[in-house]
Amino acid sequence: MSVRRSIRKGFTLVEILIVVVILGILAAIVVPQFASASNDAKSGNMLSQVQTLENQFELWRARHGTYPDLATDGWGDKETPGTMIGDGYIKSAPVNPLTGGSDPADDWGYDRTDGTLTPALGDYDDEYNWDPDKGLVKDDGE
Repeated sequence: MSVRRSIRKGFTLVEILIVVVILGILAAIVVPQFASASNDAKSGNMLSQVQTLENQFELWRARHGTYPDLATDGWGDKETPGTMIGDGYIKSAPVNPLTGGSDPADDWGYDRTDGTLTPALGDYDDEYNWDPDKGLVKDDGE
């Protein structure tokens, strides 16, 4: 008597479907984590830039007795003394990572009375608020 053994070559349709479902569940869990990582990076970049610029404004105030007049002079350039760039406080005009611009009023919201920056949020304005200590903070709708 001979017993026939069947040799399986490959996977069944059910096994393949189970693997596809598992991969779909894993993708649904992981993809939102990567989406928020981009916003976290932009927030960290923005917070670092704001803190650095505000420190430079304080150095300016210590030397000149008042905060720089960015409304009149802007960031300045290397050939213009009496400006942030011209006096070496910063090397180039800082670019707001959310708007892509560097205008002190439109992109950075500079307040000369106390030397603070409240960056423009651009397309993020509907969903986020700016917190000077935390950076971009998701708007909770209150």
